[in-house]
Amino acid sequence: MSTQAKVAIGGVAVGVVLLWLLPLWAALLVMVGVPAVAYLALDSSQRRRLRRAGRKQLGR
Repeated sequence: MSTQAKVAIGGVAVGVVLLWLLPLWAALLVMVGVPAVAYLALDSSQRRRLRRAGRKQLGR
């Protein structure tokens, strides 16, 4: 199993656990907020590179 598949399965598992443990609004806030904060933590040149890269290139 590839690393990307393991990360995807882990993300789905965490999402299901959050939906089970927390109210819907809190779980959605965590699932949307964590990637948003991670994106905002990038340097401007890193954001530019990320926007330029295609979706298939991100896993390489």
